[in-house]
Parts: sequence; structure tokens; C-alpha cells
Amino acid sequence: MPNIISIKKELYLHCLSIAEDRIVSLQHILKETQQAANNETKSSAGDKHETGRAMAQLETEKLTTQLSEALKIKQSLTQINPELVAKNGSLGSVIYTNKGNFYIAASIGKVEIANELFFAISPASPIGKLLLTKKEKETFSFNGNKYIISNII
Repeated sequence: MPNIISIKKELYLHCLSIAEDRIVSLQHILKETQQAANNETKSSAGDKHETGRAMAQLETEKLTTQLSEALKIKQSLTQINPELVAKNGSLGSVIYTNKGNFYIAASIGKVEIANELFFAISPASPIGKLLLTKKEKETFSFNGNKYIISNII
């Protein structure tokens, strides 16, 4: 197993990079959508124009919500000190179990670091809530599966 602190740092930096990439991408798409809505010109088919603007407005609202969530994820990640090693599950912990490895940080999904697969999860997610305060060698059940915690870093 590679250095445990370097794995935490790599997980942290990878998740932060994903969050930042999402933010930049969503900001770009949002800007394009708003420009497209602003460039709509009134044509003789007034209903078509209004429908186009309404659809652009709905898309803008959806993108704004997604951008807000991405910003929350980045904010959550900035609260993590990747060099801190905890004795129990907490924000920033890497938890190894018999059924998978978890990084309690933000809802990023599957992340591969040093040829190991991790699930970057939010502490507010159902499994995240279960992992918070757990210690090494403890067990818990989730979706009918029994998990045994082998290591927490």
C-alpha cells in the first residue's frame, strides 16, 4: 500500500480538481445559454420566440442549480485537511472496508488512485452518515450488506 497520507492528498486534489472542472464547465455553458437567450430576436412567430425564451430560462435555472451544487461541493472540500489522520470516520477520512473503500468528502463518485478504487461520498449521504464516528474493526450494515472497517486514515 502506498503512503497513506499521499493517497489522502491525491484523493483530495483529484476531487477538488473534478469540482473545479465542473464549476468552470457549468459557468461556460451558463454563459452560452444566457447569450443565446439574449440573442433571441422577435420574429413574426411571436409564440415561437416566447417558447424559445422560456426554454432558455428553464435551462438557465437548471444550470444555476447545478452550479450552486458544484460550488457547495468545492466549499465542502476546502474544509478538509488531507494531512489529518483521524481515529474514526469524519470529514476527510479514507475508510477501507471489506466491500470497498470510501473517501468522506463530497459526492464525486468513483475515483481511482494508486490502482485502488475509492468512492468519494458526502458525509450527508446515507452511507456517509453510517461511516461518521465509526472506528477500525467496527461493522455496519448497508443495503443488506455487512461491512467490516479494516482501516481508517
